[in-house]
Amino acid sequence: MGLRATNLEKLDKMTFDVLVLGGGINGAISAAVLAARGARVALIDRADFASFTSQESSNLVWGGIKYMETLEFGLVRNLCMSRNHLIRSYPSTVQEIRFFVNLEKGFRWPRLFLFMGSLLYWVIGNFFTKGPRLLSKADIEREEPVVRQDNSMGGFEYSDAYLHDNDARFVFGFVRTALDNGAIAANYVESLGSKKDGQFWNTQARDVLTGRTFDIKSRLIVNACGPYVEEQNRLTDVKTSHRHVLSKGIHLLINRVSPSKKVLTFFASDGRLFFVIPMGTRSCIGTTDTRVDKLPAVVTEEDREFVLKNINHLLKFDKPITKADVIAERCGVRPLVVNPASEKKDKGDWTSLSRKHAVEMQKGLGHISVFGGKLTDCLNIGEEIAELVSECGVKLPYPDAIWYGEPPLEIRQRFFHQAKLMDLDSMTAVDSSEPLSARLWRRYGTSAFALLEDIRDNPQNAEVLIEGTEYIRCEIHMAARREMVTKLDDFLRRRSKIALIEKKETIARAPGIREACKILFGEDADARYAEYFG
Repeated sequence: MGLRATNLEKLDKMTFDVLVLGGGINGAISAAVLAARGARVALIDRADFASFTSQESSNLVWGGIKYMETLEFGLVRNLCMSRNHLIRSYPSTVQEIRFFVNLEKGFRWPRLFLFMGSLLYWVIGNFFTKGPRLLSKADIEREEPVVRQDNSMGGFEYSDAYLHDNDARFVFGFVRTALDNGAIAANYVESLGSKKDGQFWNTQARDVLTGRTFDIKSRLIVNACGPYVEEQNRLTDVKTSHRHVLSKGIHLLINRVSPSKKVLTFFASDGRLFFVIPMGTRSCIGTTDTRVDKLPAVVTEEDREFVLKNINHLLKFDKPITKADVIAERCGVRPLVVNPASEKKDKGDWTSLSRKHAVEMQKGLGHISVFGGKLTDCLNIGEEIAELVSECGVKLPYPDAIWYGEPPLEIRQRFFHQAKLMDLDSMTAVDSSEPLSARLWRRYGTSAFALLEDIRDNPQNAEVLIEGTEYIRCEIHMAARREMVTKLDDFLRRRSKIALIEKKETIARAPGIREACKILFGEDADARYAEYFG
């Protein structure tokens, strides 16, 4: 019996202190902190973990330099401190990256004024990153010749951070932390609504894969359903003062446009920031900002044309980038928080709505709703949830337990020492500037020791299984054992980033994909393959 099946039985039979609805970043960190501090926690998501907004970000962990323009200095300060804390806590995963900004003539702010703003941003961030640098037109031409200079007035360079792997992989790390600390989590389990019966909530749940329904009993509910928070609250008849306005942002993945590891940064034709973000052998370009009222949001032809038009205007290519060059697409929805005090603003310029999160608690009901939120601020949201759960009467026996961050330095050093003794980094040749040992440590932490054991038992476990990717055979085995991979998309799109860097038809033809399916799904391999590739 697999991990998911075991957990489904426990969800049906156990009584929990807290049921967390939604396995995106807000739900994952809620489950992680509460489980580590001793609460009995259940976590469900009606799709896969991190399969909605949390898998569609820019992969950036940034202090919100764009909010300098709206004078939200308090928000910028908080986000910068959160960014710095993430870099310190996850040095292998969250790393500093340079943003290389080109400004076109006639822009709404002078170049020197924006550079001074970047200096203030650096100061607000406690000088934690490398300092900004003013760029002349000649500097840009020399250092990033792919950038068009015919209408440039120069620019500047500053630092923020990015996720070395993908956003969904980072979120799943918190789900795994929750599991390791005793939480009972299951993907593809939908909440059909909850009713209060005395001191307990009874939540009717449905296994999306089989249609079977059952009840989950808990003292508290944390609604962390992202853009679906209101929908879930309506099912449970919980009324809140906050609500969401939804903004759609899309990115397109194309072949790498520059050997530089910097984020090429521009202002698009609509005045918004526009990025060319390095992602291994690919570049992630975008984004858009379009208000939407219906979910799920989709990439439209207008969205594609906007991104392609801007990239062709901003960079030099031998021939224009077209839809045929697009390898993958990302389409995410930003849930922007509206409360009574900002209703007037929503009726005007909705894009100026704050990106702050809000947590609303009905203490008497034992119900908490999380609105908005950014990946950058996730650790603070986790601590806030823990405080509110305590206020609601759930005892957390280990209030000082550490629930995030990479393992201690001595454990890291021991791993790399063992990897060096095995000569691990010479075992697999892939198109990557990063050693195999570094990749395994970043993705799995202390669990990477088990991968070393697998490779010592059988050196073939160090072979890349799906040709054209970085993922080796023993990683697939670990995903099957520990990562609740239920559909092929879970692995290709979220536990890994394969579907972001290769077209679906390329993956279908890749040697090893059938073996990977067999490892992940056993007798269901052919069905899962057909389900994904059609």
